[in-house]
Formats: sequence, C-alpha cells, structure tokens
Amino acid sequence: MQVHRRRALLAMAGTLAAAGTVAAATALRKPDRPEVATLVPTAAPDLAPIGTLMPIDPPRAPAEARFLDAEGTPHQLADFRGKGLIVNLWATWCVPCVAEMPALQAAAGKLADDGILVLPLSSDRGGAAVVRAFYEAHKLTALPIWLDPKGEAARAWGARGLPTSLIIDRQGLERGRLEGGIAWASEDALATVRRLVGVAS
Repeated sequence: MQVHRRRALLAMAGTLAAAGTVAAATALRKPDRPEVATLVPTAAPDLAPIGTLMPIDPPRAPAEARFLDAEGTPHQLADFRGKGLIVNLWATWCVPCVAEMPALQAAAGKLADDGILVLPLSSDRGGAAVVRAFYEAHKLTALPIWLDPKGEAARAWGARGLPTSLIIDRQGLERGRLEGGIAWASEDALATVRRLVGVAS
C-alpha cells in the first residue's frame, strides 16, 4: 500500500513539475490571435503570499534594458534612481497577471507616500491602446501605462514567465523577485517591500 501511494505521489509531483516548467516556458510567448483587453478570468486564482519572494543576496544591478512610457518615449531603471520600485512584467492575455492587478493597484496607492513606485510593464503587442482599454474595462485608474512590447526588458532581466516582479531599492539594485500572482496589498507584502527598498519603520 505504501509503495503504491509513494509511486502515485511521485507521479503527481512529476506531473506538477512538468506543468510548471511548461507554464514558465510558454508564458512569455505572445498569443497568435488578436489581443483582447477585456479578458477576465471567471474564477481568479488565489494570489500567493509575499513569502514566495526569492531574495537577491547580495543585491545586484539589473541588466540595462529599455522600456517605453505611454507616449512611446524610452526609459530605463536608472531614470528612477532614488525611488523604490515594484517592476511588474505582465500582459492582458495572462490570467494570473489579470488576477493580481487590483492588488497591485491598491499597493501602488499605499506605497506612494513612501516614494515607492509601481511600474507595470505590459508586453502586449498592441501597446498603449490595448493597456488603456484594459485599464478602463477593469476600472484600474491608479496604475500608469508602461510598455515592454518586444520583451526586451523581460529577456534582459531573465524573466521565466508572466507575471514576474522585481523589487528594486533606492540605489537601483534588485533586492527580490517574485514569480506568479502576489497578494500585493497585504500588510505583510507592503512591509516586505518597504524593508527591501529602505523605508524606515
């Protein structure tokens, strides 16, 4: 009985590991169909706690990469030196990305007074128009539009899938990384972000 149970558990673990690998490998692949900005999961998956954060020790400077604002002007992380950042790599067609956006917006409001910005970098090919329509459809009024339409930043920073978030401190160093949808507005998450970017308690 125990042998059969162990075999079943090992088979299940292998299936889950394979599924996770496939998800990570395909999440950055853009869909072939036209993107739809009103994609809403009928049952949003549970958001992971901040405890899934992978600490970067020692902190490191992310590779240089360009991304765009809503007007198409290029920027880089160095433009935000002195600010704490949550850099969120996402897309409107990514279900876990969609699920975490309300929490990310709530966190942006709660962290603004601490000098911490949220930069949601959309990889949607349709650019600002697609993101703007998505924000309007989902009543996301407090998140800025930032774009990574060619995936340059995602590749430079070694993202394995979407969503992936980087916590950047005031010196421009990566202090932590999260993969998957996160409960950003929880007190635990907010405290962790403040600590990592150097906000005095």
